[in-house]
Amino acid sequence: MFFNSLSFAVFLPIVFLLYWFVFNKTKSTQNAILIIASYYFYSCWDWRFLFLLVFSTFLDYYTGIRIEKAKTETARKFWFWLSITINLGFLGIFKYYNFFAASFSELLNGFGLQTSPLLLHVILPVGISFYTFHGLSYVIDIYLKRIKAEYNFVDYSLFVSYFPLLVAGPIERATHLLPQVKVKRTFDYQKAKEGVYQIIWGLVKKVVIADTCATYANAIFDHYTSMNSLSLLLGVFYFAFQIYGDFSGYSDMALGMSKLFGLDLLRNFNYPYFSRDIAEFWRRWHISLSSWFRDYVYIPLGGSKGSKLKQVRNVFVIFLLSGFWHGANWTFIAWGFINAMYFLPLLLRDKNRSNIETVQLQWNFSSLKVLGSMFVTFTLCCLAWVFFRAKSLGDAVDYIGRIFTDRNYQAQYLENERYSYEILLLVFAFILVEWNSRSQIEPISGRYSGLKVALCILAIIALGTYSDYKEFIYFQF
Repeated sequence: MFFNSLSFAVFLPIVFLLYWFVFNKTKSTQNAILIIASYYFYSCWDWRFLFLLVFSTFLDYYTGIRIEKAKTETARKFWFWLSITINLGFLGIFKYYNFFAASFSELLNGFGLQTSPLLLHVILPVGISFYTFHGLSYVIDIYLKRIKAEYNFVDYSLFVSYFPLLVAGPIERATHLLPQVKVKRTFDYQKAKEGVYQIIWGLVKKVVIADTCATYANAIFDHYTSMNSLSLLLGVFYFAFQIYGDFSGYSDMALGMSKLFGLDLLRNFNYPYFSRDIAEFWRRWHISLSSWFRDYVYIPLGGSKGSKLKQVRNVFVIFLLSGFWHGANWTFIAWGFINAMYFLPLLLRDKNRSNIETVQLQWNFSSLKVLGSMFVTFTLCCLAWVFFRAKSLGDAVDYIGRIFTDRNYQAQYLENERYSYEILLLVFAFILVEWNSRSQIEPISGRYSGLKVALCILAIIALGTYSDYKEFIYFQF
């Protein structure tokens, strides 16, 4: 069941009405209806994996209590590592086993030892990377005595399986979401109105920007060997806004839905393509994942303390892990490595925290410098996105090489369809709206509201003409 489907457009209002007007007497009944809705939502993907979600939930719930009640440090460590091992074990089997098996087999074949790897023919459970990280952060926080264990299984189950964030985040923390589900929510009209606005704007990002750009990005990447430099550049540009519109659109809808139910989720995007350097980009892009790796990997490794060599090591560790988290392919690892290399000069010059303040663009000489920094950062991100999108390392290198060697900048045609430059105008209109929406609480209000409404109308038209609801990119992770 996709957020951008008609079936979900029926599902959400039903849950909303039951939540506020039928099962609204206590916190427990509110949580129960959300859990039932969440399990139904997840079962629509594949009901068999519902058992894996329930098992993962019970595992972390039980081990969290055992860690807190343990009388000795040895017992605490036993329950802690049991949870970590099983969680990462499931993630490794479903997501990474085939990658390691195939890679090891290729390595042996390179030494002349012909092997045939035993591969698992299983479907990757949707959302497993997200709800696994929910549980891991919960158990780690209990072990480090940052929080107390949750003894109410219903409350904890809702924290893990809450349907707006279940399959593609944001990655929530128990310190943030659990206190909210432990109290009865009251209806807030203003918050609900903001939620509706945010859902609509998320749909705009998905069906108008992301899905439109995807049509052209896919065509160019799938036929890149016959494309000239102009088309290849457009392909990268389209994909950059496809993945941003797709993922930030999902996050906006998840946050908006939660406001309908009186809950606040962690912000996941903060206009990342307006970043002035790579460090700032990663403070604005997929914030919940970046902060997760910062808090549970980077800082425990020493963070920015210690020698420069250790700091460099820590940066490469979190970027490579971030790349590997996204998928079991060398292209994702290369993408993480490239971003680490981008980050390295800032770290060595102690400039990685230079652009923390809010961007306030003024049209003077300094503004040109800001715009130049944004352009360079965006260009670097786009080059890295080629590795994220390509099917193999060879394809990514070849794609980038053709951009710089072909040097043909005439418009091309593919299968009788022009790479529409009208789409560029649509994306630039979207950029203008995003820039002027940075300080707006309600994405549909404020400056350029007419342009925003026009984009919303396009989203409604696109939804009405959908013959195939395009899934969100991050469902595969």
